[in-house]
Amino acid sequence: MLATRRYVLALFAVLLLASCGRAPTLPRLSPHDVILAFGDSLTHGTGASEETAYPAVLASLTGHTVINAGVPGDTTATGLQRLPAVLAEHKPRLVLLCLGGNDMLHQQPAATTENNLRLLVQTIRASGAEVVLIGVPEPRLFGGAPHFYARVAKDMKLPLEQDAFNEVLKDARLKSDPIHANAAGYRVVAQRLDEFLKEAGAL
Repeated sequence: MLATRRYVLALFAVLLLASCGRAPTLPRLSPHDVILAFGDSLTHGTGASEETAYPAVLASLTGHTVINAGVPGDTTATGLQRLPAVLAEHKPRLVLLCLGGNDMLHQQPAATTENNLRLLVQTIRASGAEVVLIGVPEPRLFGGAPHFYARVAKDMKLPLEQDAFNEVLKDARLKSDPIHANAAGYRVVAQRLDEFLKEAGAL
């Protein structure tokens, strides 16, 4: 009896630890739910056409409406200014948040970028939408996404995709210039996000 009780307690502890390490999940989207891709030139599709930017490709892969709300040159600060109007206009159920690259190019303090990302997430959640945070690699050789993306994701219990753009921007065949993808690169990003959203339970 005592051995059985110890076994049950040990099993419970293992399951508890496993659940603690599990990545945050997302509610399943209904067919009519809108996805908003909010970001800068990487979201806009600079280096490719509107039809081959990642939001358009993701729409074709998922069957969902995916709004391209990418503005070239946008920083986390300017994104904060325009976000409320974009949310009010499109009423998304899910927002793919991809900002921070221009902050790095302009050498903004990392703490400022991190704080702005937190404010962006809070604003999105206040609208009733879910958030996926997309990490942007640092604009340097072999630069992965800065650690603040992982901190924001962990603290705010967000799904984080931090490999797609890092993978693409390391491959010259997938780039139109040093900091932007080409059509093939944006397709890779869209495919990675499609897989990510399926694993997170949204699709």
